[in-house]
Amino acid sequence: MEVIRVPSHLVWLPDIGLENNIDGKFDVAYYANVLIYSSGYVYWLPPAIYRSTCAIEITYFPFDYQNCTMVFRSQTYSPNEVELKLAIDEETSEPIEWVVIDPEAFTENGEWAIKHRPARKIINNKYTPDDLEYEEIFFYLIIQRKPLFYVINIILPCSLISSLVLLAFFLPAQAGGQKLTVSISVLLAQTVFLILIGGKIPETSLSVPLIGKYVIFVMSVTTIIVTNMIIVLNFSLRTPSTHTMSPSIRHLFLQVVPRFLGMNALVDDGEGDREMGGEAARERRRSSFGLMQRAEEYVLKQPRSEMMFDRQRERHGLTRSFVDDIDVSTTATLYKSLADAAPEIKECVDACNFIAESTKQQNDVGSEVESWVLIGKMIDKVCFWVALLLFALGTVAIFLTGHFNQAPEFPFPGENKPYTPP
Repeated sequence: MEVIRVPSHLVWLPDIGLENNIDGKFDVAYYANVLIYSSGYVYWLPPAIYRSTCAIEITYFPFDYQNCTMVFRSQTYSPNEVELKLAIDEETSEPIEWVVIDPEAFTENGEWAIKHRPARKIINNKYTPDDLEYEEIFFYLIIQRKPLFYVINIILPCSLISSLVLLAFFLPAQAGGQKLTVSISVLLAQTVFLILIGGKIPETSLSVPLIGKYVIFVMSVTTIIVTNMIIVLNFSLRTPSTHTMSPSIRHLFLQVVPRFLGMNALVDDGEGDREMGGEAARERRRSSFGLMQRAEEYVLKQPRSEMMFDRQRERHGLTRSFVDDIDVSTTATLYKSLADAAPEIKECVDACNFIAESTKQQNDVGSEVESWVLIGKMIDKVCFWVALLLFALGTVAIFLTGHFNQAPEFPFPGENKPYTPP
């Protein structure tokens, strides 16, 4: 008889257990029989389920990999009494320096992929052979997370929803309420995603996961966009009665910024000079001399005024030759001649002056209001390109960082040994 099978409690056992277990259970799941050979070789392989702790590094979550170890040693015998060794390969007579996985019993995990599974016998030189901690057997599991679940269910929807905020820039600058509604709705959706992420990652304050950094980044960009839309709405609703447009602002946003964006200047220098004549021009328009000067231009340059005054001349006995002899060389002479000619003509000229002045003031107000709207549009365009570049470059930079965070080619730094079966 070469081998016998006896119960395990009848044989001396080396009392080896998992050092870094998490549940405090050191016993095996089932005490199988012990095989005793005639040569004195004793073989005992009980089934067991080990639960171990593993320090999780979530900096690159969900593109992370983890290095988990299982440490075995005798709990009561020193290395002088019990020497721990790795199993020996019968074909090569070399120690098996990797975790042996039965392909028939192994089930592929949907979240983790095993990259390396080396095994080592570690000698702790700070202890003596009489100490229990002098030698230990380490089994390493270097596992890479499969990020597809998080990409499809969190990252991609978050990116698509965040990109919707850019569509708010295509609304008119005056539609500030609708633009703010779109932006704040996107911001609320991003907050929901941040809450969902919090339930998927370990609770730790040691580092911020990569996906959390991305959500915070897009929320920051959205907040900047909301702030920009408030500023654009403020500029677009300004009027000459509430704000005065300075020449520098007009030059910057209506000439410099459009050229920087590859557009034509919205106003030329001459038009700008005419529209921003300053306080002197405003006072001149308010003065009676300015009113009469524009009245002179209006009367002398409008042929319809000539036609309107024909019947007035005939009714008051005025001939064309008499009116034509009026001296119009200066405004004062014109005013005196018209006053002497007929009071009705003076009243008509005053009415025309009032109409002309009111029309010009309305045109000036409308032109300045339109200029404020154009400034709002320019601010909107600049912030659109800034937000687009921030969103695109930030997204690429963050996820490229995670993409390059791959498990190392070899399990131990400085060694080119794969620790895998040949």
